[in-house]
Amino acid sequence: MPAPQQPIQSHILSVLVDNEPGILARVVGLFSGRGYNIESLTVAEVSDAAHLSRITVVTSGPANVIEQIKAQLGRLVPVHNVHDLTVEGPHVARELALIKVAGTGEKRVESLRIADIFRARAVDSTIESFIFELTGAPEKITAFIELMKPLGLVDVSRTGVVAISRGPKPL
Repeated sequence: MPAPQQPIQSHILSVLVDNEPGILARVVGLFSGRGYNIESLTVAEVSDAAHLSRITVVTSGPANVIEQIKAQLGRLVPVHNVHDLTVEGPHVARELALIKVAGTGEKRVESLRIADIFRARAVDSTIESFIFELTGAPEKITAFIELMKPLGLVDVSRTGVVAISRGPKPL
């Protein structure tokens, strides 16, 4: 009798690494070499003095696959620590998106109304289009994009998720 399927869950992993050439390629290579999916990937230096960068990866899979990913990331030499923010406690996750919407007349007015509700900011405007800037949880951005589709969605650019644990302790 086959083993029951584990549910697939999305996890936010925060990986503190030495800021050195090739580390991002090694992390991505670990995922691609084993067939793991990356839903979102961001990286930036977090300490100039210590030469450290934080890689935030959103990935999904059954619990045993997520544990494998964390263990394999932890074994990479320039990795200092790996935290699964999804299971380690409260955290804040945000994403930035630029959304271009074209339209005239009532569709243009409606796109402005929806943008106001979502607290999106028009950062560019022409007679026939807007570019909205929206920051928030990935689900909020996805919902905004879905509402803009029938109103003339033209293009979307998303940064990917950045996240940090809540409370006074560092990761």
